[in-house]
Amino acid sequence: MGFGERLKELRETKGISKTDLANKISLHYSQIGRYERNEANPSADMLKKLANELDVTTDYLMNGTTNDLADELINDKTLINQFKKIAQLSDENKKVVVSLIDAFIFKQETKQRLSI
Repeated sequence: MGFGERLKELRETKGISKTDLANKISLHYSQIGRYERNEANPSADMLKKLANELDVTTDYLMNGTTNDLADELINDKTLINQFKKIAQLSDENKKVVVSLIDAFIFKQETKQRLSI
Protein backbone atom coordinates (compact mmCIF):
# COMPACT_ATOMS: atom_id res chain seq x y z
CA MET A 1 0.00 0.00 0.00
CA GLY A 2 1.42 3.39 -0.96
CA PHE A 3 1.23 6.82 0.64
CA GLY A 4 -1.98 7.84 -1.14
CA GLU A 5 -3.80 4.66 -0.21
CA ARG A 6 -2.70 4.91 3.43
CA LEU A 7 -3.78 8.56 3.56
CA LYS A 8 -7.21 7.75 2.14
CA GLU A 9 -7.68 4.72 4.39
CA LEU A 10 -6.73 6.66 7.51
CA ARG A 11 -8.93 9.61 6.58
CA GLU A 12 -11.93 7.39 5.88
CA THR A 13 -11.37 5.27 8.99
CA LYS A 14 -11.47 8.43 11.09
CA GLY A 15 -14.59 9.60 9.25
CA ILE A 16 -12.96 12.81 8.02
CA SER A 17 -13.93 14.27 4.64
CA LYS A 18 -11.31 15.63 2.25
CA THR A 19 -12.69 19.09 2.86
CA ASP A 20 -12.51 18.81 6.65
CA LEU A 21 -8.97 17.44 6.55
CA ALA A 22 -7.89 20.14 4.13
CA ASN A 23 -9.42 22.89 6.26
CA LYS A 24 -7.67 21.61 9.38
CA ILE A 25 -4.26 21.82 7.74
CA SER A 26 -4.88 24.96 5.64
CA LEU A 27 -4.92 23.25 2.26
CA HIS A 28 -7.39 23.04 -0.62
CA TYR A 29 -9.47 19.84 -0.60
CA SER A 30 -8.49 19.04 -4.19
CA GLN A 31 -4.87 18.68 -3.07
CA ILE A 32 -5.92 15.93 -0.65
CA GLY A 33 -7.42 14.13 -3.65
CA ARG A 34 -4.15 14.51 -5.56
CA TYR A 35 -2.24 13.02 -2.64
CA GLU A 36 -4.67 10.11 -2.38
CA ARG A 37 -4.37 9.39 -6.13
CA ASN A 38 -0.55 9.60 -5.88
CA GLU A 39 -0.54 12.51 -8.33
CA ALA A 40 1.41 14.68 -5.89
CA ASN A 41 3.54 14.30 -2.78
CA PRO A 42 3.26 16.59 0.23
CA SER A 43 6.10 18.77 1.45
CA ALA A 44 7.77 17.70 4.69
CA ASP A 45 5.79 20.37 6.57
CA MET A 46 2.48 19.25 5.03
CA LEU A 47 3.32 15.59 5.72
CA LYS A 48 3.82 16.44 9.38
CA LYS A 49 0.48 18.29 9.50
CA LEU A 50 -1.30 15.35 7.85
CA ALA A 51 0.27 12.86 10.26
CA ASN A 52 -0.63 15.00 13.28
CA GLU A 53 -4.20 15.42 12.12
CA LEU A 54 -4.59 11.67 11.50
CA ASP A 55 -2.82 10.72 14.75
CA VAL A 56 -0.07 8.68 13.07
CA THR A 57 3.65 9.11 12.55
CA THR A 58 5.07 10.54 9.36
CA ASP A 59 7.01 7.29 8.97
CA TYR A 60 3.82 5.24 9.02
CA LEU A 61 2.13 7.61 6.57
CA MET A 62 5.04 7.37 4.12
CA ASN A 63 6.30 3.82 4.66
CA GLY A 64 3.64 1.94 6.59
CA THR A 65 6.07 0.07 8.83
CA THR A 66 4.68 -2.75 10.95
CA ASN A 67 5.98 -1.39 14.26
CA ASP A 68 4.43 1.99 13.60
CA LEU A 69 1.16 0.39 12.59
CA ALA A 70 1.07 -1.52 15.89
CA ASP A 71 1.88 1.66 17.79
CA GLU A 72 -0.94 3.48 15.98
CA LEU A 73 -3.55 0.78 16.47
CA ILE A 74 -2.72 -0.14 20.07
CA ASN A 75 -2.77 2.84 22.40
CA ASP A 76 -1.85 0.83 25.49
CA LYS A 77 1.95 1.01 25.72
CA THR A 78 2.04 -1.91 28.17
CA LEU A 79 0.35 -4.13 25.56
CA ILE A 80 2.76 -2.96 22.87
CA ASN A 81 5.73 -3.87 25.06
CA GLN A 82 4.23 -7.26 25.88
CA PHE A 83 3.56 -8.03 22.21
CA LYS A 84 7.15 -7.11 21.36
CA LYS A 85 8.37 -9.53 24.02
CA ILE A 86 6.03 -12.24 22.72
CA ALA A 87 7.45 -11.74 19.22
CA GLN A 88 10.85 -12.79 20.57
CA LEU A 89 9.57 -16.13 21.92
CA SER A 90 9.99 -19.46 20.17
CA ASP A 91 7.23 -20.46 17.74
CA GLU A 92 6.01 -23.08 20.22
CA ASN A 93 5.68 -20.54 23.02
CA LYS A 94 3.98 -18.04 20.70
CA LYS A 95 1.34 -20.70 19.95
CA VAL A 96 0.73 -21.14 23.70
CA VAL A 97 0.26 -17.38 24.17
CA VAL A 98 -2.10 -17.17 21.16
CA SER A 99 -4.12 -20.10 22.54
CA LEU A 100 -4.45 -18.37 25.91
CA ILE A 101 -5.53 -15.10 24.31
CA ASP A 102 -8.02 -16.90 22.04
CA ALA A 103 -9.51 -18.74 25.04
CA PHE A 104 -9.86 -15.52 27.01
CA ILE A 105 -11.51 -13.68 24.10
CA PHE A 106 -13.87 -16.60 23.48
CA LYS A 107 -14.87 -16.59 27.16
CA GLN A 108 -15.54 -12.83 27.10
CA GLU A 109 -17.56 -13.04 23.87
CA THR A 110 -19.61 -15.93 25.27
CA LYS A 111 -20.35 -13.96 28.45
CA GLN A 112 -21.40 -11.00 26.35
CA ARG A 113 -23.76 -13.09 24.19
CA LEU A 114 -25.36 -14.70 27.25
CA SER A 115 -25.99 -11.35 28.91
CA ILE A 116 -27.88 -9.94 25.91
